[in-house]
Amino acid sequence: MIGRLNHVAIAVPDLKAATDQYRDTLGAKVGAPQDEPDHGVTVVFIELPNTKIELLHPLGENSPIQTFLEKNPAGGIHHICYEVDDILVARDRLADSGARVLGTGEPKIGAHGKPVIFLHPKDFTGTLVELEQA
Repeated sequence: MIGRLNHVAIAVPDLKAATDQYRDTLGAKVGAPQDEPDHGVTVVFIELPNTKIELLHPLGENSPIQTFLEKNPAGGIHHICYEVDDILVARDRLADSGARVLGTGEPKIGAHGKPVIFLHPKDFTGTLVELEQA
């Protein structure tokens, strides 16, 4: 059901410092910051030859990333994202198998402009999983 790894998301307390580090120290191609108000984050994508890194920074008072950073002040890996061919088929198959889809269960539009859902980390060995329609 899952396809390729789309990205690994890292919550960061200082978006500029993290962006500078990936660009200047590691020599990576760094995108422009984009606000995603529906998800409460500002994101920067780091382009790699085989996948992306998504830097996440809180946007707004109710950002889930702010809560994550309160527990992990230095930041850290927040989630991994896999592609799926059909987000609704994947959601229904996962729900039938007992996996919990977070939120209402209805896909939201993610930072790539495609539908996404998140799966409860307790159902996936402690890892928050995002599925994105390919």
